[in-house]
Amino acid sequence: MTVNVGLVGLGYWGPNLLRVLSGMADVRVRWMCDLDPDRLGHFERLYPSVKATARCEDLFEDPRLDAVLIATPVFTHFDLASRSLAAGKHTFVEKPLAASSEDADELLGLADEEGLVLMCGHTFIYSPPVRAVKALLDGGELGEVFFISSSRVNLGLHQPDVSVIWDLGPHDFSILRYWLEEMPSSISAVGRDSVVEGIPDVAFVTLRFPSGTLVNVEMSWLAPSKLRRTVVVGSKKMVVYDDSSTEPVRIFDHGVVYEDPTTFGEYQLSYRTGDIVSPHVDSAEPLAVQLGDFVNAVNTETPPPGHGEICRDVVRLIEAAEESLQDGGAPVSIGSGRFSHQWS
Repeated sequence: MTVNVGLVGLGYWGPNLLRVLSGMADVRVRWMCDLDPDRLGHFERLYPSVKATARCEDLFEDPRLDAVLIATPVFTHFDLASRSLAAGKHTFVEKPLAASSEDADELLGLADEEGLVLMCGHTFIYSPPVRAVKALLDGGELGEVFFISSSRVNLGLHQPDVSVIWDLGPHDFSILRYWLEEMPSSISAVGRDSVVEGIPDVAFVTLRFPSGTLVNVEMSWLAPSKLRRTVVVGSKKMVVYDDSSTEPVRIFDHGVVYEDPTTFGEYQLSYRTGDIVSPHVDSAEPLAVQLGDFVNAVNTETPPPGHGEICRDVVRLIEAAEESLQDGGAPVSIGSGRFSHQWS
């Protein structure tokens, strides 16, 4: 079935949604909406078959529309998404889902009551390298996960209304939640507002999980070069996920073997340095895979299992990290638990 959609927001990420949606055979983009007349006119010339408007009500009131996609600042997400759902539209919201966990809960509840699909744009969950690492974890190839270290830094882009945690945190938090299938028991964060007073542009976040896994995430808009790199260290093997590399996943058969002493002598450690493998990883565009999943969910009227929980949990993690940051790095407790919901 052809899914008729409208897009609200043509700023930073909206044009990417418009590009991918316009190239999908089973999608017809009927509306695009933005408050900036120059921006709207620009995309109207690029996509003359799509109606352009500055009124989001035009989308909500169009009975032909099956779904609305929202790519606007986070503080507008709840208002626009709730109006879209109330109008009977399946709804896709850019990350994070909402500006508070209470708003996220209300949106998910409204979608459930109306029997509508509500999805959030956690694109990295659909990244082939991220899914390759997930397969390694699920298959037990890495063994017990000791710790994870992640760096997501660049020079910019500074956001005028949210901290670096709200801006970059959704990426790493969604990946961690997807990989580990559990929430941390506590989270702590330290950082500073180096450039613009009141808006932290660097943060170091530590998450402790009930399973014993320890995670450290570095986020910054103030770095000399772009880096998106995550290291997962397990008892059997280690893996490096580097989003900017031609070999995005590298598996290291490296480790340390502890041998209990047989006498009162010192314990023995042996270091294993085996093969380094770079597995083949699909080159599919994550955004195209994600939007394909959304269209399929609209046609079946069934969201991907566990997707809503991840969207809600990401907002909870951001809130907790922000609370810790404002309290000088004091740990914030989070309800923990493991989850069996997942999708491929």
